[in-house]
Amino acid sequence: MPRATLLWDLVLGVLGTTAFLIDLGVDLWTASRYVLSGRYLWAALVLALLGLSSVVLQLFSWVWLRGDPDGLHASQPSGRWLALLHLLQLGYLYRCLQGLWQGLLVFRQEVPSEFDLAYADFLALDISMLRLFETFLETTPQLTLVLAIVLQSGRVEYYQWVAIVMSFLGISWALLDYHRALRTCLPAKPLLGLGSSVIYFLWNLLLLWPRILVVALFSALFPRYVALHFVGLWLVLLFWVWLQGTDFMPDSCSEWLYRATVATILYFSWFNVADGRTRGRASIHLAFLLGDSILIVVTWLTHSIWLPSGNLLQILLPMGVVCFFLGLALRLVYYCWLHPSCHRGSDQVDGILGSRSCQLHQLPQNKRMTKLAQNFFPKARGEAALTRNRDMNGVL
Repeated sequence: MPRATLLWDLVLGVLGTTAFLIDLGVDLWTASRYVLSGRYLWAALVLALLGLSSVVLQLFSWVWLRGDPDGLHASQPSGRWLALLHLLQLGYLYRCLQGLWQGLLVFRQEVPSEFDLAYADFLALDISMLRLFETFLETTPQLTLVLAIVLQSGRVEYYQWVAIVMSFLGISWALLDYHRALRTCLPAKPLLGLGSSVIYFLWNLLLLWPRILVVALFSALFPRYVALHFVGLWLVLLFWVWLQGTDFMPDSCSEWLYRATVATILYFSWFNVADGRTRGRASIHLAFLLGDSILIVVTWLTHSIWLPSGNLLQILLPMGVVCFFLGLALRLVYYCWLHPSCHRGSDQVDGILGSRSCQLHQLPQNKRMTKLAQNFFPKARGEAALTRNRDMNGVL
């Protein structure tokens, strides 16, 4: 692997960890400003979302560590210290620092070993998945809450601007990082290029903005019923995830934790969890969220509920419609012309995969993320089966 690529991966890891710490600091700063201004309920909601997402994140991290093969994390502290770190809500930060240390170790080697490279990828994949969970369990609800407060009050404070900008960038970055991480699980799948990454980043940002805006509008209009609205849709989405027969976690109890988290993600954005063609399921999910968003907007228009930011909404809602259709157009452009599979050199990639297949089974492999990647890219299973057949026929 070129040293420039190793350096770039290390820089991205530093940026991701820094962004997590900045986002945490912004949330605590925002909560403190609410307390100082006497808005204790808003401060309590910010801290409650932060605490709930942190607990769920530590549970995922701990369950994964307990389910990893024995001897894989030989350089880690003992189980008691790891349990204490997760109990103190420091497990995810520890993983980020461990990933940075492993990346630095690989970069400093003149010729990195296959095991060190594979172990660095293993850690990076878990961090990417945890970052995605943290984004939709904490950052996205926090952004919705801030927008609802702005719509209710009719003004935006300077610290709220900081929270809004950081949240939007963090959400889109987490989605892009997760998609890139999925492709590293499958050697037969080429990585995203710069142009494809930019378009993928933009269409996720443009499709998320209208959804978050209408949920924030509902929260501002009916603050007493927003929890009922979320729970109702969340139960429907949880049932849908259960019907797809997910098998991601090591036991049934933690699997329900995963399904509940996925249902929360689906409340805001698309997330594939099952094998097979995704076009139909993605279309159903998009239509479901679009219908719910339209009902919220129609409710506001028909009830003529007064908000201090009524004039602001007359600008934001048309912008949301434009962003939705622009994001949908960019999504179509991405999957029709910019998707890496459209430019894949099959012979070269298959050759690389075949030459390394005899080594991969001896190296650390993140089976959790590999399974998700195979679900996300249905053709991956066929390519993997073809590779196994070639190996059995003596091509190696």
